[in-house]
Amino acid sequence: RRDSCVREWNSAMDFETIVYLVIGILIAVVIKRYLEPKAQVPKETVKTFAEKKVEQAKKGIQFYTKEEVAKHNKRDDCWLIIKDKVYDVTPFIDQHLGGDAILNNAGADSTQGFFGDQHSKTVGDMLWEYHIGDLKA
Repeated sequence: RRDSCVREWNSAMDFETIVYLVIGILIAVVIKRYLEPKAQVPKETVKTFAEKKVEQAKKGIQFYTKEEVAKHNKRDDCWLIIKDKVYDVTPFIDQHLGGDAILNNAGADSTQGFFGDQHSKTVGDMLWEYHIGDLKA
């Protein structure tokens, strides 16, 4: 009889240990994902939305070739092509809910990925903010 009590207590202890282990892993994931510092773009290189739009208005519509866009394929310099429009999404990368998935097509055409099931139908409403020009035919 005494052995069965000890075994039950050990089973409960094992379950409790597993629960604490899972909670610990979840906390570690949250800390890594949301609290760990991310690569920051130097402040002097980040232009406000208004500054970008004023520059664009002065220059007129900018046109870029696929080769020009392809050079901007890094976390700190990321352009995407979506429906023949060119977007500089560099300031948005750390806010992207899909994490680094946004970098999968950095410097290339991301139309198919952008209109995938993982995005809501309203995601296009915020895209105009990052528009920097059109793709040269």
